[in-house]
Amino acid sequence: MYDLLIKGATVVDPSQSIHGVNDIAIEDGKIARVAPDIPAAEASQVLEVKGKVVTPGLIDLHTHVFAGVNANGVDPNIGGVRAGVTTMVDAGSSGCDTFGGFPRHILPNTDTEIICFLHICRTGLATTPDIFSPASIDLDHTIQTITENRGIISGVKARMVSPALEIMGMEMPRLAKRAAKEAGVPLMVHIGDTEKRYDANVIRELLPILEQGDIVTHYFTANPGGVLDADGKLVPEAREAHERGVWLDTAHGRMNFSFAVGERVIDQGVLPHCISTDLTLPGRARTVHSMTEMMTRFLAMGFTFDQIVTMCTENPAQAAGISDRLGTLHPGKQADLSILDIQEGDWIVYDVIGDSRKADRAVTPVMSIKRGQPYEAAWGPRPWGWAPDTA
Repeated sequence: MYDLLIKGATVVDPSQSIHGVNDIAIEDGKIARVAPDIPAAEASQVLEVKGKVVTPGLIDLHTHVFAGVNANGVDPNIGGVRAGVTTMVDAGSSGCDTFGGFPRHILPNTDTEIICFLHICRTGLATTPDIFSPASIDLDHTIQTITENRGIISGVKARMVSPALEIMGMEMPRLAKRAAKEAGVPLMVHIGDTEKRYDANVIRELLPILEQGDIVTHYFTANPGGVLDADGKLVPEAREAHERGVWLDTAHGRMNFSFAVGERVIDQGVLPHCISTDLTLPGRARTVHSMTEMMTRFLAMGFTFDQIVTMCTENPAQAAGISDRLGTLHPGKQADLSILDIQEGDWIVYDVIGDSRKADRAVTPVMSIKRGQPYEAAWGPRPWGWAPDTA
């Protein structure tokens, strides 16, 4: 007998080309079966979700959840299972000197799965600025920390921002790439200098460093150091990076997502692979509240729902190195699901500049299933990020 049966939803799993009404049976924390009309009598617990949409568990590839340690850390359950997201990647909140707080204080106290990318800065984001001298980086300790925490740490994070580049130049991302390569993990690089102090052409030096499996985050940033040149043209190195298998993630955040930039990039044919929030406490209060808001933004930009699901499930699972068990509803995989509602109406969504787009559908979270366990999600209108069009 199955432990849990999800009945009556429209199941959307692009990894298996599934889009239609199906039931999902779960047993021992894993997907047991996806098929129409599985008898309710075959399960100990049945969830009737007719009219809702079920996808593989949403994966937020760029978040900050070092709650109680860093000032910007969000409680991972609030941004995770209680918001329809089953897995969150913490993108460099901790460095080799501070990472111990994750296994001691964060991971034991959350139902949301956390994957960590270790900041090349020893203190992570506990200090502002993060890198303020060459001594901010301890290459050997960084590699050692990753090696000793495999299964928790899946990558290295570097931020192409001032004053790190003014102090260290391109040596900083090169050291981060060296750490990632020697540890056998990918490198995630933040692009876009919110201080607007360094040469925008640094992107053309950075991108050739990145190899297949590495990640560019803030792909739609309007800040200097983004992928568009002064004439609005995609720098050729961005197309080359895409072609050799570098993942392109849009990561909204407080200051790094522009509809206009995104539309120019899309028009030039190099689409992003992943959607993420760059969730922080101040960002959650002012610009982006959840992954479902990000999904709604991309509906407003003209992406299909199936494209968006791929960018929230299958692709980030591959980018984070967890596709062996997540990002799909294939039988035998971990039973991580997101149950969503799609509400028709007149909606307005905003980017960090205050630019707006209209959407005729909004995605809202209903429930998360994590390793077969259900968690109810919460949602309400967030005027700072999106709201119904009442004009």
